[in-house]
Amino acid sequence: MKVEIIVDDKVDDLHILVTCGRLTPDIEKLLETIRMMDRQLTAKKNGEIYLLDIADVIYIESIDRKCFVYTSDEVYESDFRLYELEGQLEELGFLRVSRSFLIHLKSVQSLKADINRKIRITMSNGEQIIASRQYADELKKRLGVI
Repeated sequence: MKVEIIVDDKVDDLHILVTCGRLTPDIEKLLETIRMMDRQLTAKKNGEIYLLDIADVIYIESIDRKCFVYTSDEVYESDFRLYELEGQLEELGFLRVSRSFLIHLKSVQSLKADINRKIRITMSNGEQIIASRQYADELKKRLGVI
């Protein structure tokens, strides 16, 4: 692989060019990562690839090593692992609240104390997610309720 970077102070907008012999899964993952920088998430549904605005994502769930991306009206599948999405989306207002869930903090509708110091989170689409004890304090801190 050859990487070439050209710095030109006359250029106003970033331009990324990927030249390859064929589109491999590694290259597709690279492109998905670049799109996240532009606040878009690549996800699949019914064999089609969609570019989702990060602002439209309510939460992400990991089930059997697959990640599902939930918006207000659709569910998509992502090729990324939950820990990869966590690292890339944390600065965009996402927080890990359990082993299986990553939530968009702006989509939190309400919080309710649950048994064993867990927190029941109601999201803007009405779904309820349980934040484990391990993540409860950070959730309250990030939402400003501590």
